[in-house]
Amino acid sequence: MGQGQKAIRGRPDRRPLRAGYILRGPRLRTPNALFSAISTVMGCYFSLCGAGETLAPKYTLDMVRALLENGHHVNVTTNGTLTKRFRELEGWDAELLRSLHFAFSFHYLELLRLKKLDVFFDNIRYVKSLGCSFVLQLNLCDEYLPYLDEIKRVSMENVGAWPQIAATRKEVALDSKVLFETALSDEEYIAKGREFDSPLFEFTVKNFNVKRREFCYAGAWAFQLNLLTGELRPCYHSHRSQNIYEDVDAPIRKMSVGCSCGSLFCMNSSHFMSLGVIPDIETPSYADLRDRPEAGWYTSEMRAFLGGKLGESNVELPACERMAATAQGRADNAYGKARSLGGKVLRSVGLKK
Repeated sequence: MGQGQKAIRGRPDRRPLRAGYILRGPRLRTPNALFSAISTVMGCYFSLCGAGETLAPKYTLDMVRALLENGHHVNVTTNGTLTKRFRELEGWDAELLRSLHFAFSFHYLELLRLKKLDVFFDNIRYVKSLGCSFVLQLNLCDEYLPYLDEIKRVSMENVGAWPQIAATRKEVALDSKVLFETALSDEEYIAKGREFDSPLFEFTVKNFNVKRREFCYAGAWAFQLNLLTGELRPCYHSHRSQNIYEDVDAPIRKMSVGCSCGSLFCMNSSHFMSLGVIPDIETPSYADLRDRPEAGWYTSEMRAFLGGKLGESNVELPACERMAATAQGRADNAYGKARSLGGKVLRSVGLKK
């Protein structure tokens, strides 16, 4: 977690980006547990994504508002159809709304089937009218291929630009080469995605199946948090964890991945890498990958905040500490793999379910 206090150099008008969090979970045991655990954290970016529709639980917006009121920026990933939830934003302070970002998942065919396409775009226009920022994002999959021109047209008519494209991968064992979820060849699939001139897609494809060996500050500058359990991990593939709900007064431990990443590639490069968890790699910013400046999807405030890098408000470790973090990460990886293998063996002989 970033503790740096300096403002981003050359940009005194914007607050520094100190840490990034990917928040996931079907529900939260208690919102108060989260707020107590992070009460000393300042100036972070929280990205909330539920196991289902993120806005479905009534407490989601209570949690969002509390995070905003404590000086953070927040993203909510949503299917964009729960109009009642969006209308609850009415009356919120304008400064809070300028720090709120929505990632609208564009389930085009499902919206047509449910006759909710107009509802979807009405809700996007509504949050924009309130001063929020947003991205329209389409997961490229084969069922959309006959409708790509139609999707472009509808998007342009409603939000002034084509959607950003997310590459869809097969969610299978992640210990071997990961494949795109498509019947097309890789070349054909990538060509389809490139029709949308999407920086998000280009960045994802560029880093797909590319093993990262540089020093990574995930676990110190950015984390993944399970809202239900309080389990905090450096990222998706890390075997290290700590529970921030068990003792909310205890400091959150830094546990940088270092050069010991156990993943085949950065599974969420468009979040972690674009925020700058690997300072040695020059990347577009989070905002560069998502905003369509010609259509004004981001406010100037959000563009400034998410145009920064975590390294601008955090201090890099000296060489000796980087070596120690990498060594600890490798030991944790070995332990995690041994534990996983042991579990498989026990299940194979019926001693464990």
